[in-house]
Amino acid sequence: MRTMSVPAESLDPVLRALADGNRRIILELVRDRPYAVGEIADEVAMSQQAVSHHLRVLHGSGLVSERREGTRHLFAVRRDGLGVVREYLDRFWPTHLAALKHAAEDTARGRKND
Repeated sequence: MRTMSVPAESLDPVLRALADGNRRIILELVRDRPYAVGEIADEVAMSQQAVSHHLRVLHGSGLVSERREGTRHLFAVRRDGLGVVREYLDRFWPTHLAALKHAAEDTARGRKND
């Protein structure tokens, strides 16, 4: 049995969180600056309760951070939270890039022979 270099227990919650379109919209919104729940709800036209649910999932998976500012809870992207997904996907590129390189070289050699 093959094992993954990125543990499933750290990758799976992030992928599940990203699988929901509403959570991806919220993640994009809080990418550039922290937002309070009410501000997010206004921007994405959802109830505060629905936004809070999505933020709990995003926070639980490590994709957003939360800090208190007075009575407000501010949420922002944790860029390192996406690291497990990037690490997982990066493993696919060397093989594909090598295949692309070989195909390009084969095509170039074929043109020289014409």
